[in-house]
Amino acid sequence: MMGHDALNPEQREAVETLDGPVLVIAGAGSGKTRTLVHRVARLVEAGVEPHRILLLTFTRKAAGNMLSRASELMGPACEKVAGGTFHGFAHGMLRRYAALAGYPRGFTILDRADVQDVFHLLARNLGLSGPGRRFPSKSALASLASRTANTGGSLDLVIEREYPHLLPDLSDLSRLFLAYREYKRAGALFDYDDLLTAWRDILRGHAEVRETMGRTFSHIMVDEYQDTNAIQAEIVRLMATGHDNVMVVGDDAQSIYSFRGANYRNILDFPKQFPGTRVIKLERNYRSTQPNLDCTNAIIARARESFAKRLVAERTGGRPPVVYPARDEIDQARFVADRIEEFLAQGIPPAEIAVLFRMAFHSFQLETELRRKGLGFVKRGGMLLAEAAHIKDLLALLRILVNPLDRISVNRVLSLLEGLGPKGVERIYAGMLTAEDPFAALAYVESRASWAGDVRALGGLLMELKGSGLTDLAGVLGRLEAWYGPHLERIHVDDHPKRTQELAYLREMALRYDDPSAFLADFSLDPPDGVEETKEGRIVLSTMHSAKGLEWDVVFVISLAEGRFPAPRSVHSPTELEEERRLFYVASTRARDHLFYCYPTVISVSGSGILPSAPSRFLSEIPGPFLVHWKEKQPAVSRGERVAKISAQARQAQKAGDHTTSQGFSVGQRVRHPIFGPGRVSAVMGPEKVRIAFDTAGEKVLNTTVARLSVL
Repeated sequence: MMGHDALNPEQREAVETLDGPVLVIAGAGSGKTRTLVHRVARLVEAGVEPHRILLLTFTRKAAGNMLSRASELMGPACEKVAGGTFHGFAHGMLRRYAALAGYPRGFTILDRADVQDVFHLLARNLGLSGPGRRFPSKSALASLASRTANTGGSLDLVIEREYPHLLPDLSDLSRLFLAYREYKRAGALFDYDDLLTAWRDILRGHAEVRETMGRTFSHIMVDEYQDTNAIQAEIVRLMATGHDNVMVVGDDAQSIYSFRGANYRNILDFPKQFPGTRVIKLERNYRSTQPNLDCTNAIIARARESFAKRLVAERTGGRPPVVYPARDEIDQARFVADRIEEFLAQGIPPAEIAVLFRMAFHSFQLETELRRKGLGFVKRGGMLLAEAAHIKDLLALLRILVNPLDRISVNRVLSLLEGLGPKGVERIYAGMLTAEDPFAALAYVESRASWAGDVRALGGLLMELKGSGLTDLAGVLGRLEAWYGPHLERIHVDDHPKRTQELAYLREMALRYDDPSAFLADFSLDPPDGVEETKEGRIVLSTMHSAKGLEWDVVFVISLAEGRFPAPRSVHSPTELEEERRLFYVASTRARDHLFYCYPTVISVSGSGILPSAPSRFLSEIPGPFLVHWKEKQPAVSRGERVAKISAQARQAQKAGDHTTSQGFSVGQRVRHPIFGPGRVSAVMGPEKVRIAFDTAGEKVLNTTVARLSVL
């Protein structure tokens, strides 16, 4: 068999099984791509005409690379294999069968920008957006439409589960989405997601098309099958009519994209969809060492549903992963930055070092620390701290407080106000320039416009804070956030709860500073330019999701504390919690040599202040002998004393943001929290604590001196 000698026995079995349904469970680092490449070559070698082989992937680049490698094995014939993405293939088929969907062959495809523009137009036409209206942005509407299409088409269910803060807009959103469907039909338009649903519907409704597909493509192969959604899985099932010669390759343990519509059940249920399936497991790992794999095997062994597997390293040697329980998130950042410096000194290239985290804001402290040390980095999956609009807004407020004549910051802040245009901003700034007290010029601005009250309130607040001496920086940020909060919620209707949480994290960062100028200086250093690094490039900071498919010599997985990971919203859903476990598995399998697990023992929680935290439940489940704990001198102050001190600071910092006090609550009362949404008070537990049963987030006990609760 030409060129197939390099395959291990399991890979060879997958390559040699040419007919019937085959499910290849390809564990992390087990040579999945090599197996697919060799099977394409083997099919051609066995006499299957290349154009009758269909290889479906999630990127055109992946399909092209595989077919190019197959051609190196078997010659240029492999270039004629039909390969591409699900969407690209569906588009080609719709050009041929458009009439069956009630569309002309000359239909037009809306790209992402087009979809946003259509939603913008329709929302304005329906009177849902415009001056004085608070409605999701066109970008958020496009994302919501895609999410709805990929999860079965129920807008109500998607909003209830994933966007509960948009429930008050459900009726208007339903009208808008109906208008969107009618607009596309009238204009012979398909959006990206329509390509799949329309092709699926044609296959469903027309037996002759199914039979033609079965005759045209005698062998179907699908890569990354765990990432398919229900529509894609049904397309595969329908197109295999008459032969069932389908091989899908994937890893159930790496199914982490449910937020994109990926259905974990597709790979688990493949043997049910295709009776007689041969299941082949690739468990030989060519990436990591066995001590790392012992941990990853333990992580996934506790999954509720999975194909049992145990990765075995082909490499020898290795060291157990290291666990570092940091005092707080500042200490965690310092620990990681110090270790990175040590690895760089040992000659490990920066681009071979990665730091992974669940949410983009978990790296904010580390970004500051790396800049302080002059270590360049690139961030994947989420914005840099200094680039986020809401962070820049709050820092602009602080810059004005330090320098009232900072024209750029004054312009940014005043432009937040509805109805205040550029000319009005210029007049106000001119008044600040000539006034003895620039803040007084704001506090006593003369205007009957709707924005005047906000400008006066801002001026009065800045005068008060300036008079306090600015010694309590976290408290100052809390007061500024209280002014900014209503504007944040109006401007960022789509995701203001997440942004509010990140502002709370910014206040925690401020606890280490006495001087606002020093704090601002750390954000004024040149940020990374975001350009893809070369091999000699930069350290990688990445969300766990964005790290899938990649690998590094050194990997730090940080913020592995309850309240940070698993994601708080997942703990009330067994299904979501299982996906968080798989996400931890994906992150842990990225390391070739050195793997570190880090968690802070206190964390900042929006609405509750700074609280003690335990290590993530997933980290705690790894057997002790598989891990090594970092030994470091303990701080002189006890953990309990530290938590009490920080919590007191946090309460002082957030006091200005309170909407009510505990005396204002009673059992049965309806309230709203900026993160957890609406709920009902189930118990008043003292002068500062209430228990609330939230509609979507479950039951929580909150401190009313910190939580920003409003009565409904």
